[in-house]
Amino acid sequence: MWVTVAVICVALLAFLLKYRLAPGGPNPFEHDTREPVRPLVHDKKEKNKVLKQGFVSSKVPRDLDAIVVGSGIGGLGLAVLLAKVGKKVLVLEQHDRAGGCCHTFTEKGFEFDVGIHYIGDLLEHKPFRCMLDQLTNGQLQWEPLENPYDQVVLGPPDNRRVYPIYSGRTRFPDELKRCFPGEEKAIDEYMKLVKKAGRGVWLLAALKLMPVPLTKFLIYTGLASRLSFFFKIGSRSLTEVVNELTENKDLRAVFTYIFGTYGNMPKDTSFSMHSLLISHYLNGAWYPKGGASEIAYHMIPIIEKAGGAVLVRAPVNRILFNDAQEACGVSVMKGMEEVHVHAPMVISDAGIFNTYQKLLPKQLQSKPAIQKQLSMMKHGEGGLSVFLGLNGTKEELGLKADNYWIFTENNFDELVEEYLRGEREDSAKKVPLLFVASPSAKDPTWEDRSPGKSTLSLVSFAKYEWFEEWKDDKVTNRASDYKAFKQAFIDSILEVVMDVFPKIDRDKVEYIDAGTPVTNTHYIGAPKGEIYGADHGLGRFSAELSATVRPQTPLKNLYLTGQDVFVCGFAGALAGALTCASVILERNLHLDAITLAKKTKLMSTKAKGE
Repeated sequence: MWVTVAVICVALLAFLLKYRLAPGGPNPFEHDTREPVRPLVHDKKEKNKVLKQGFVSSKVPRDLDAIVVGSGIGGLGLAVLLAKVGKKVLVLEQHDRAGGCCHTFTEKGFEFDVGIHYIGDLLEHKPFRCMLDQLTNGQLQWEPLENPYDQVVLGPPDNRRVYPIYSGRTRFPDELKRCFPGEEKAIDEYMKLVKKAGRGVWLLAALKLMPVPLTKFLIYTGLASRLSFFFKIGSRSLTEVVNELTENKDLRAVFTYIFGTYGNMPKDTSFSMHSLLISHYLNGAWYPKGGASEIAYHMIPIIEKAGGAVLVRAPVNRILFNDAQEACGVSVMKGMEEVHVHAPMVISDAGIFNTYQKLLPKQLQSKPAIQKQLSMMKHGEGGLSVFLGLNGTKEELGLKADNYWIFTENNFDELVEEYLRGEREDSAKKVPLLFVASPSAKDPTWEDRSPGKSTLSLVSFAKYEWFEEWKDDKVTNRASDYKAFKQAFIDSILEVVMDVFPKIDRDKVEYIDAGTPVTNTHYIGAPKGEIYGADHGLGRFSAELSATVRPQTPLKNLYLTGQDVFVCGFAGALAGALTCASVILERNLHLDAITLAKKTKLMSTKAKGE
């Protein structure tokens, strides 16, 4: 036994030394590149000069080092990391604007975000904040949300319970104990498990960077679970763990409410995934000043400065391979013609299913290593979004910089299962889960940009199959029965909103529309309308899958980045980018980001002391 432990320790030490001390490639976090903050640009025409650069052959830089397919945060983040070490990168986006789920759109004077509702872990000098500051040269500014930042609403109007969720490593559990006297032991144990699982996430990244023989040894000997509690508890569901802690059904619901952030019912959710989300918001929640489009707006110039470009309306229809089956470029559809763009490496932020099933030639799709990865993953649930433009200020409408998670009752598993298995017409009238946020209330620049107006973003889930028959209709003019079905969702959801927010009535509504799973397919390229990439169920958090689905694909010079490489969401997609760049540059950028964060914190402390 002790010989085995010694062997493992030596192997892990060799791995860590290689990525920590070996020269490796260049380090994009070698220097602090933050610059003095420049004034926000609100002029849409000026911003669109950056965000909406259409694809034409003449705009493609010569002598590219890499092509990135997709301009979500996983693609842009990867491109910026490479640009910071002098790589010339071309990012290609099929939509008419860059940003993926970070993009915004405007209707009737109302600007809506589509995927950025709140971000955690952004305290000054924390590694995640440091990384974001470097990826935008310090130009992306963040506004903290209210505290409590979330409100969990349970039950029907005549028996409604509202539980506030506070940030703060001690305040979060302390406030729960005030809401649930007598449940102190359960809350303490819950926090202990959350923190322990969160600390073990290091091995998730390590398994994607380690040599394959070492990962196989760790997996098949069971040592991966011994080394990291993240994997030890990863096979246990959120429902299973929480139900062992308490009999109080409302507390169980509050423990699990944020499952909507990754799209699985609690009984199908890994406790490890849930722990990452809870840990992510323990220190607070933030929103980008100026709206979500600020993210891409401040990243693209860094890519351009290194000689690269971010071009939109550039649908990649296939990845090109040479005779040795090495990726060597992409084919872009320009009207009815194909335009070939070549580069020594291709990185896909289009998701594992799009990449392997749509962009690869048939003979390469059938490779056993490709099929193995696909067999380990499945599609996530389709997303449903409703966008509400309101006349009135946040004060007049009773809106704050927080979020509401509204559930018809506290038995989440049964509610969602019944909803998803029900007849679609019936389910449209009784959506059991609704996330409600006001981007306008969160953004301190909103009142200057759109005085007297407010917005709400409402998010839930809906099966792709419910809408699939209309997938080939023109996106702006689908059939009347599609519009009627969509309206049923809108009407039932609006009733819930007006009940929870009594200052909002139909007279205040100037604009309302919904995005269904087939809308998501059109605008963000989600094959089944999913908004969180591949499914995040229990199987996603096995050590074997984590080690198998990595940035390197089975095809030379083809890499994956984004949510499907790591986990879902903004932070998860960026972690995927960081992991992918670590492989390409042959150095552990996770550690480099931590090192720079410590360095900038020390310099800041010294400057304040002087």
